[in-house]
Amino acid sequence: MTTARTDNLYHMLSDEERMFCDVLERLVTERIAPRAAEVDETASFVHEQLAILAEAGMMGANLPEQFGGSGISASALLRSVEIVAAGCGSTASALTAHFLATDSILMGGTDEQKARWLPKAATGEALGAFALTEPTAGSDPADMKTRATREGQRWHLKGSKCFISNGGVADFLVVFAVTDPGAGHRGISAFILPNDTEGFQSGPPERTMGLKGGHVFSLSLDCHLPVDALLGNEGTGFRTAMQVLDNGRVEVAAQCIGMASAALGAAQSYARDRIVGGEALAAKQGIRWMLADMALELRAARLMALEAARQRDLGERFSEAAAMAKLKASEVADMVADTALQIHGGYGYTRDFPIERLTRDLRIMRIYEGSSEIQRNIIAGHLLAR
Repeated sequence: MTTARTDNLYHMLSDEERMFCDVLERLVTERIAPRAAEVDETASFVHEQLAILAEAGMMGANLPEQFGGSGISASALLRSVEIVAAGCGSTASALTAHFLATDSILMGGTDEQKARWLPKAATGEALGAFALTEPTAGSDPADMKTRATREGQRWHLKGSKCFISNGGVADFLVVFAVTDPGAGHRGISAFILPNDTEGFQSGPPERTMGLKGGHVFSLSLDCHLPVDALLGNEGTGFRTAMQVLDNGRVEVAAQCIGMASAALGAAQSYARDRIVGGEALAAKQGIRWMLADMALELRAARLMALEAARQRDLGERFSEAAAMAKLKASEVADMVADTALQIHGGYGYTRDFPIERLTRDLRIMRIYEGSSEIQRNIIAGHLLAR
């Protein structure tokens, strides 16, 4: 696994966090990165890779120690997701989808729900999914059609979801539904749905352009759930989802930075080794300027993501910083991968080099967890409210 240097941008990490990241990087380099191309070719879900991450405590890296998590800072979490993404984008995608589910329970759940689900999720025993998006309600959850109706001591959950990462392979899902159709955002609630619930069905994995080992699914719901399946209180689902997506957008930025770092590292190595006209490609000024621009933009994206993580660590509101980090990192990552492919020339267009896969894997980052257009709306909203 060849990645561009991070220099000392993570100087704020504790010694324990540095050790956590070092152990994780060895595992990813030795056991996950070598299989990334195979995952892409076979489109097989990354079960084994997630089990490897569980060995390092990564499946609970977003959780406090009291629930079996690693208890690391948001800055260390950013770095650790970068490491995983640099090795295998599909694995990072499945991992961060799991984080969305466990963050939902951590932020919105009762003490009993946290105690029941989070320790199992932290060890990798239970994989989670976050089911928000619908065919007619992607960027605006207010258009949600899935309904949950109270029937005595049960909830009747009926509707459909689409593009749900981990949805068909997860052990539990956090599902969002309208419980009060006349209340707008305040009428949305969340529910914890075990995967063996009668009336829950998953379609086959979608055939995607990239991240082929991080499967996304369409889901059909016609289920009855016990009263205690309601996540926290009725009507708090939208608030929980928005808080969780702030975290998720920083983690998407981390995925982008990790994969872009791998692309830049590959371009550096190729430019040094490729001899054209009797000299290394890296000796040519045009190539050197390409590498410089890639490194410049990647550093800017990483610094923006670190600022969002810093605000999260301090307990500050970081919605704007998260939107900026996600927007910047996803657009920079596309540029870095495309430029790295250009440096590789025709070889970059073949599957013999990782750049082709990285380019495909990165394209979704400008779309999921809020498209670039949605991030611009969020940023503008904060600007105009000041």
